[in-house]
Amino acid sequence: MPQDPRRNHFSSLSPHGFHRVVYFEWGEAANPAVVICVHGVGRNARDFEILADALSSSHRVISVDMPGRGESEWLADPNDYAFPTYLTTLTALIARSGADKVGWVGTSMGGLLGIALAAQPSTPIDRLVVNDVGPTIEPAALERIRGYFGTDPTFATYSEIAQYVRTISAPFGLTDDAQWDRVVHTNVRQRADGRWGLGYDPGIAVPFRARAAPPDLWPLWDRIRCPTLVLRGALSDLLSSATAKEMAARGPRPEVLAIAGVGHAPMLMTSDQIDPIVRFFRS
Repeated sequence: MPQDPRRNHFSSLSPHGFHRVVYFEWGEAANPAVVICVHGVGRNARDFEILADALSSSHRVISVDMPGRGESEWLADPNDYAFPTYLTTLTALIARSGADKVGWVGTSMGGLLGIALAAQPSTPIDRLVVNDVGPTIEPAALERIRGYFGTDPTFATYSEIAQYVRTISAPFGLTDDAQWDRVVHTNVRQRADGRWGLGYDPGIAVPFRARAAPPDLWPLWDRIRCPTLVLRGALSDLLSSATAKEMAARGPRPEVLAIAGVGHAPMLMTSDQIDPIVRFFRS
């Protein structure tokens, strides 16, 4: 079992005031070698527990609940669930880490945020892992996610919501009940009326539904110079093989690793997904 992380928090700023951000930390508290992990649009910090445990002997790993997810505070205005707020949050998190340079692991939304930060002049990101996302996002995947994201269903029992999560998350490609139990347990909450719901503010979907596709990110990708690793679910409907191939030929010219039998997105729970990341940060 992964070690229990340290739980911390700080205040960050959105256009409508400050909000509490919770993050989790593994490894020696004084270790200056830091890796920051950022989850996908509807997930949370606990997605990285197994990876963090694997890296914790050599790195301090910090995984954040982005605003409106997990244990972090919901924002007053759902329109603030957007990149400017997220980038402010992550800049504060990097400062809070005390590290001058950090590694980055970003899944889906977290990967896009990593691309945006790694492309900036004097960026603190010195190694970047992008998990199943790229400068071009396939419209079919956005339509699939739009079909369920932010609908806020509730269920009478835990077993009912567990089955729902398995259904909408089928592309994760998980292979056993223990993996599914972890994915479900870390992303659902029992509400005051006893019913079960997903562990995020449904308002996070408001900007997504208004404009799901990000702008053209190829200019940002072309400015990245740090060592970069791209993971792609071989069955992904969000990061196409054509886009992954172009990513390999441009910008940081990363290694691109396809994960067999997995769609969007690899959950970083198995050795074939974790070991290449560990080697990347220890090389």
